[in-house]
Amino acid sequence: MPYSLVLNLLPRSPIPQAHLSGRHLHALFLDLVRSVDPDLAKTLHQQQSEKAFTLSPLQVGNRKKNLLQWQHDRSVPAGTPCWWRISLLDDALFGKLMHLWLNLSPSQAWHLGAADLQVVNVLGTPQAHQSWANFATYAQLYEQASEEERQIHFQFCTPTTFRQTKYDCALPTKEFVFQGLLRKWNHYSGMSFPEIVLDQIYPSFFDIRTEIAIDSRSKFIGCVGKVTFQILGEVEAEIIQQINALADFAIFAGVGRKTPMGMGMVRRNQ
Repeated sequence: MPYSLVLNLLPRSPIPQAHLSGRHLHALFLDLVRSVDPDLAKTLHQQQSEKAFTLSPLQVGNRKKNLLQWQHDRSVPAGTPCWWRISLLDDALFGKLMHLWLNLSPSQAWHLGAADLQVVNVLGTPQAHQSWANFATYAQLYEQASEEERQIHFQFCTPTTFRQTKYDCALPTKEFVFQGLLRKWNHYSGMSFPEIVLDQIYPSFFDIRTEIAIDSRSKFIGCVGKVTFQILGEVEAEIIQQINALADFAIFAGVGRKTPMGMGMVRRNQ
């Protein structure tokens, strides 16, 4: 069952700018997992492809759902409300971490680099002020997907880039977006779709720009903004439903490279 969990955080000490990178947040996630299951933390760390989780950059305060922060130009002061999204794609993964989510104590300190953090609460269902929290079974995603909707509006909320041969490409083509979602769906859902023919999918609107995501070791150029894909011509209702299910799955799975480091956060807009 895919979960999109939002952790509301409160730093007890200032978070240095250098410790706000995706690499440090990745380490924090593994520390959380290690606290309840050291072997699982090791397994997740060693996964090389189709990772079972994605992470957001640290978000300071409440921002509109389509405006996420992926770079920080200053440290975060102590006492500043923050939130952080963790998505889990593996049905078994949430269950293995159930004890963690149920027993996160506000009195316990977690470390983001040199800073101490307090986990205030964990949200797992959509809220009026926090639409990134969500969950659904794979069966629900498929059953609720439309057999008729032919327009798919995507919002790329953090820089998104794709591996093409030896290099990165920041252009979100239908092949990059839908084939990536299909691989993750088939890997984790237990209800695989056949190879979807993309010939009937065309971009009909785009308003995107390139942005740079930088951490201490790397610099990536990715796209942010809006892209609409249109399903054209005669297409079986089953195929339309599968394409729509993949689009609805994007909020959990993300697309492109470095999704465990905060890149590739994508959601479908109505």
